[in-house]
Amino acid sequence: MRSLAGSDLITKGVAMFEEVDLLVVGGGINGVGIARDAVGRGLRVMLCEQDDLASHTSSASTKLIHGGLRYLEQYEFKLVGKALAEREVLLRAAPHIISPLRFVLPHQPHLRPAWMIRIGLFLYDHLGRVKHPTLKPSRSLDLRTDPTGTPLRDEFTRGFVYSDARVQDARLVVLNAMDIRERGGEVLTRTRCVSARRDSAAWTVQLQSQAGGPLREVRARALVNAAGPWAARFLDEVAHVAHDHTVRLVKGSHIVVPKLFEHDHAYIFQQPDRRIVFAIPYEGEFTLIGTTDVEFKADPAHVEISDEETRYLCEAASRYFKQPIREQDVVWAYSGVRPLLSDDNDSASEATRDYLLGLDTQGAPLLNVFGGKLTTFRRLGEDAVNQLAPVLGCKQGPWTDEAILPGGDVAEGLVAGLVSQLAVTHAWVPSPLLERWCHSYGTRTRRLLGGAKGMDDLGEHFGAGLHAREVDYLLTHEWASTADDILWRRSKLGLHFDPAMREHLAAYISAAA
Repeated sequence: MRSLAGSDLITKGVAMFEEVDLLVVGGGINGVGIARDAVGRGLRVMLCEQDDLASHTSSASTKLIHGGLRYLEQYEFKLVGKALAEREVLLRAAPHIISPLRFVLPHQPHLRPAWMIRIGLFLYDHLGRVKHPTLKPSRSLDLRTDPTGTPLRDEFTRGFVYSDARVQDARLVVLNAMDIRERGGEVLTRTRCVSARRDSAAWTVQLQSQAGGPLREVRARALVNAAGPWAARFLDEVAHVAHDHTVRLVKGSHIVVPKLFEHDHAYIFQQPDRRIVFAIPYEGEFTLIGTTDVEFKADPAHVEISDEETRYLCEAASRYFKQPIREQDVVWAYSGVRPLLSDDNDSASEATRDYLLGLDTQGAPLLNVFGGKLTTFRRLGEDAVNQLAPVLGCKQGPWTDEAILPGGDVAEGLVAGLVSQLAVTHAWVPSPLLERWCHSYGTRTRRLLGGAKGMDDLGEHFGAGLHAREVDYLLTHEWASTADDILWRRSKLGLHFDPAMREHLAAYISAAA
């Protein structure tokens, strides 16, 4: 980035402006995916996010990298095929935070006939362009004898099992942001874009940090609006650009309860309203249940699960499990707002999850991002930069399909091998801590352990295996600046922290600032 002096100084209260090729507004999964692709093609890139990375939609997912089996019923074959191909790419790129997961589908003949499910699973097995060696094909199950049938009600005697993958969604965003920075881009968190003015050659953008100080002014040859649920508001209130895009906001909520089964498979449950609900092993001691699909008209910054949604999810799971799930069993719940393309579907659950990239070249280029799935973020980023490359004079081609994310340089499916290696060289580290670190940081775990000879070297213990050394690493290298950043996005240790523990961690962070 280049600061300009002399006549280019802005008025009092505003810093000297800088020049970049591309400014991305929005630090969710789509924003970081676009910025990462662009910086890897040699463009000067800056990204700003008004809050923490992944602080809204991108951390409120069902934590899956999947094609979306149910979208086959809506004839979205292109979307499913694209997502399944991306599943293979991401399993290679980040095997430490993305791993195969088997899903059990108990059969309910009155909802969908067995032949329809078999055809759907056959298509699902074959739509992906590449066969992943650790993803097993689908097959039928006898739930009367298979261990996955044990926690289910006796009426479920037949089922099917297929493969997909799970992900630490917020960490996926953080790893992309780390790659942006390591390739020369700049990532600004807790920094709001407050003004964007366009001329024929560039955008003049003003950025305001939550920490205060003068406005930062940036000249960008192109601007990307990846503001998610705020995309339309950004166009109306910040960029002042006329548009005819209609974004459909759909709230999805999840609940977490104490674990309902001992095995390592997940469940996909068909519901009488034709929606599906997942029950997924979560953080060792819990089961994640979701999601809902509810039209949302309020402020995306303030979203929470409703009593009706909690009841719906409890009842949806209780239709299948022998052990009823009660509202008082819920230990945590979260909600997010998905910005989906407006289409002809009346049902929120049937609204398309595909994405639209709208390039506006009435002056300096503006690319608007609408819709999309967590799974297809890399492809979206590639498509976005492919559209921008000609107008920016960028001749370098796509590259991310073979690139590894930070910490992912470990053989696919062999994170256990990394754990075993470090268990030998650092035998003093408790196994649960080493497992968590390797499945969060991958080969970057070695940086966390660097120079440490014993537990005392990890510093103060805040509880649940969180030590000062890890906190310091997250503050320094991963843009964390609050207890919630660490407990709910960089990890899910918040499930194990009580209020006093959280306050103690917050005090440590405040003192370190």
